[in-house]
Amino acid sequence: MSGSLFIISAPSGAGKTSLVRALIERDPAVRLSVSHTTRPPRPGERPGVDYHFVDEARFLDLIARGAFLEHAEVFGARYGTSVEEVDPWLERGIDVFLDIDWQGARQVRSSRPEAVSVFVLPPSREVLLERLRRRGQDSPEVIARRMAGARAELAHHAEYDYLLVNDRFADALAGLQSIVAAARLSRRVQMRRQADLLAELLAEDGSV
Repeated sequence: MSGSLFIISAPSGAGKTSLVRALIERDPAVRLSVSHTTRPPRPGERPGVDYHFVDEARFLDLIARGAFLEHAEVFGARYGTSVEEVDPWLERGIDVFLDIDWQGARQVRSSRPEAVSVFVLPPSREVLLERLRRRGQDSPEVIARRMAGARAELAHHAEYDYLLVNDRFADALAGLQSIVAAARLSRRVQMRRQADLLAELLAEDGSV
């Protein structure tokens, strides 16, 4: 596989999905994996684009078949990333982002230790709360539950390779672009992508 696998996590409302979507608009060699979920679609969400919406029975069947690279239960709904959603893109040289929580990130790192992981931090709890309210998608009860869950999610920040504060969106996006650029220049990736060049340069043929 010549593409790189990226994990991005954050508490709800920190803006991780918006950052990845903005990155994809600027970089055709990046794709966001579409997860499976058992929760119902939110207003404006499109099946197969935002999520693969499935029922509980179908999700459990996919688990039994070993179809998921990772899966977890979050706020009473199941989420999972299928191997078929990721590996074909990596094989084509496309970098793939997984928008998942810390539970899924642990599973991915276990089977794909080469994955690059990024945790997005909000600039403050007050800003995080305001962003959740502005979305207009959740009731006050759900927002309170998400804020309570944010601390639990944030407690796992030290498990990630990079921490990115999403205060000014443009700055956070530039930081994410830098992380992707650095990953593409890593020795592991370049040895694979530049195998022919390295072989030529190291050939003992006596030429100058």
